[in-house]
Amino acid sequence: MASSPLQDVRDRIALAARRADRSPEDITLIAVSKKRGADEIRPLLEAGHRDFGENRVAEAQEKWPALKADYPDVRLHMVGQLQSNKAEEAAAIFDVIHSLDRPSLLKALAKLDNPPSCYVQVNIGAEEQKGGLDIAELPDFLGQVRASDIPLAGLMAMPPQGLEASPFFALTAELARRHGLQGLSMGMTNDFESAVRLGATALRVGTALFGERG
Repeated sequence: MASSPLQDVRDRIALAARRADRSPEDITLIAVSKKRGADEIRPLLEAGHRDFGENRVAEAQEKWPALKADYPDVRLHMVGQLQSNKAEEAAAIFDVIHSLDRPSLLKALAKLDNPPSCYVQVNIGAEEQKGGLDIAELPDFLGQVRASDIPLAGLMAMPPQGLEASPFFALTAELARRHGLQGLSMGMTNDFESAVRLGATALRVGTALFGERG
């Protein structure tokens, strides 16, 4: 019987982890389900997968309450940019936020009684069109996060499209080491094996699990 896309991705992660002398259990696969309907998501839930990523609060609010009612142990990850005025709504549905990248959002999240765990997003390729902190701003911002009640999960980064991802993953991992952080949210469909090799602890994979959108 042919393996499912989910099993194929899990097998590839496990192989990459073993080659890097790492345990696959230390790596969380986040199925990025943005713009995917419940009919596409349910087969992964039925197969036992529990970590999913969305990039818009409104879409998550529309589709996940019913799914969470059936699968209450789902962990939902906010993997897109988050507006500060949506912080409270996001915290009500997301367990982890991967895009904390500016003081206004930090302030909004810090006001909440139980803020979700957050990755600080670094603009690792210094791209004007992307969110994330400049590398030079990272030490001061991490100090602000650590002075708040927000659980700090680690760093998140997205290498520039069209360039070899490995040097950017390596730089992100070095920044995490420099600042005493264990979590690394990096790696997507086209480069997650490289990300595993360079220390990723959370992979954000969509197309390899759900296929190309028609």
